[in-house]
This record gives sequence, structure tokens and C-alpha cells, in this order.
Amino acid sequence: MVTAVLIAAGLALLAGGGELLVRGSSQLAERYGVSPLVIGLTVVAFGTSAPELAVSLQSVSAGATDLAIGNIIGSNIFNVLLILGASALIAPLVVSRRVVWIEVPIVVGISGLAWVFSADGRVTRAEGLILLLLVAVYTGWLLRSSGAESTADQDGGDIRRVHAGWSSLAAAAGLLLLLLGARWLVQGAVALASAMGISDSVIGLTILAAGTSLPEVAASVVATLRGHRDMAVGNVLGSNIFNLTIILGTTAIAAGGLSVPEGVVTFDVVIMVAVAVACLPIFITGHLIARWEGGLFLAYYVAYVVYLVLDATTHDTLPHFRDAMVFFALPLTAVTLLVLMTRTLLATRRAGGGPAQPAR
Repeated sequence: MVTAVLIAAGLALLAGGGELLVRGSSQLAERYGVSPLVIGLTVVAFGTSAPELAVSLQSVSAGATDLAIGNIIGSNIFNVLLILGASALIAPLVVSRRVVWIEVPIVVGISGLAWVFSADGRVTRAEGLILLLLVAVYTGWLLRSSGAESTADQDGGDIRRVHAGWSSLAAAAGLLLLLLGARWLVQGAVALASAMGISDSVIGLTILAAGTSLPEVAASVVATLRGHRDMAVGNVLGSNIFNLTIILGTTAIAAGGLSVPEGVVTFDVVIMVAVAVACLPIFITGHLIARWEGGLFLAYYVAYVVYLVLDATTHDTLPHFRDAMVFFALPLTAVTLLVLMTRTLLATRRAGGGPAQPAR
């Protein structure tokens, strides 16, 4: 009963917190001339990634490093496949050229770097420091390049400060509700999973990752419903960047080096990198994520979770499921995306550089 109450209360707080955070952040963006994309990549992304940081540090302090690394990797997979997928089903997400040519390659590059760092089964303290330095450079460059300086004239300063104060208060209140809601939801979900006898690795990669990513779900879905689609995409990409830099870096430093299970290195980290790479051809086809592409993302997340459950329970159908994915579903998707990307690039060239719009 207590578990059900925690889960229900957590979901309610996440819904309200997502609304307040997106509303306050978007108002601040409009008042200070910062684009919703940049707000999504910084303020919203960092704020909604806070549960991952808290849970990962708590897991390390308790000696449960499998939960920490599973939470980070699983959250990145969840963010792209489920959050972008669900948001695109609500409304096709228009993707700016900047995201296609800057943010997505950054996500791919940092994902690859995390793979290299973890290849020996351990992310060291020095490697964690490198990740923190990289995010500091990225954030500084992002704010400078966004023209974050106020575009307002000085005459309306007093009125602007009053309005900005209320917007900041709404964003802060939304963030607090998100953090509290995520905490209650994770507590309830982990208690439920433990009662069902699910292993730590599966909890970290699925339930814990999904629970700590629910602030991103709430923020991105609300942003999509309110028409701030750049913020929805920016939130996901920014969260993935922060997960692999601030959270992985801080956790590795706090733990004096973070151990990464061999199975996570050879499978889950590879999936994370593949998901990041898959964003590029999907984003580039007409510079939007169409509804069918969102459905594809969701289907692959379901397949990923099913694989984890079958693997954890050593189910007899695991080899057949794996063969179906490796030899049919994945190659078919790769060929489809390659054909679509080629057609889009050819159509763009014929049109003289304007992006072609695919069917929605």
C-alpha cells in the first residue's frame, strides 16, 4: 500500500513540476532573449538530471556501484528512445540545424568517450575529471554563443526584474517538485522491484533509470504540448550530455574510480552509443522527428527492456529474440534510415539547400 502511494504521489508531483519548470524556463528565455533550445540544453537539462546525480552518489556511498553505472547508462538510452519517442508521437518534433550538426555529434562523441573510458572495466578519477572539464567548456561556449546577454533596453528593467522573479520562482518550484516526485517514485519502484526479486543491474538499467528520468519525461512532454519543441529536444540531448559528464565524472571522482561490469561494457554501453549515432540520420531526414520515427524509438526501447528481462531470467526464448533483433529488425531499420537519409540529401540538393519535409 505504501509503495503504491509513493508511486502515485511521485507521478502527480512530476506532472505539476514539469509544467512549472517549463513555464518558468520558457518565460525566462523569452524575457532575456535566450532561445528555448538553449534553455532546454542548460537549465532544464541540468535541473532534470539532478535525480540521476543524487541517486548515483547515494548508490556509490552504499557500495552499490552497479546501480550507479546502470542508472547513468540506462537513463541515456531511456531519454532518447522513450522520451523523444513519446514526444514525437504527441507532435512531430522540429529539429534545428544547430542540433543536427552540433549537439548530436557532441552526444555521439561523449558517448564514445565514455565507452573508451569504461572499456577496461573502470572509469578512473582522472577520467572523471576530464569529463567535468569537458562539460565546463561546453556550457561556457553554449552560453556565449547563444547571445545570452539581455536584449532588453534599460528602461523596462524594473518591470523585467519583477516578471523574471516570478518566472524564476516558478522554475525553481517546478524543479523542487520534480526532484521530490522522482525520489518518491524511485523509492516505490525500487521497493516493488526488490520484493519481486529483480537483480540490481536490471533495477539500475530499467526501473531506476526510468524513475530518475521521469523529470525529463515530464519536462519534455509538457514542453511539446505547450509548443516548445526545441526545448523538448534540447532537454533530452542536454540531459544525456550532463549524465555522461557531470554525473559520471562526479560519481567516478567521489568513488575514487567507478567499476563497470563487463556485461554493461559489452552490451549496454554499446547500445547507448548506437542510440546516439541513430539520432543523426533520424534528425537529418527533414530536420524533424516524425511520428513514425517516434514509434520506432518506443518499439526499440520495449525490445531493449524485454531483452534485459529475458537475459536476467535466462529465459529459453532469449536466443530466438536476440537472433530476430540482430538479423532482422536492426538491419531492416538501418537500411530504411539509410534510404531515407539518402533521399533527403538528394532532395535537398535538388531544391538548392532547403530541407525536404518527410511524411508525418
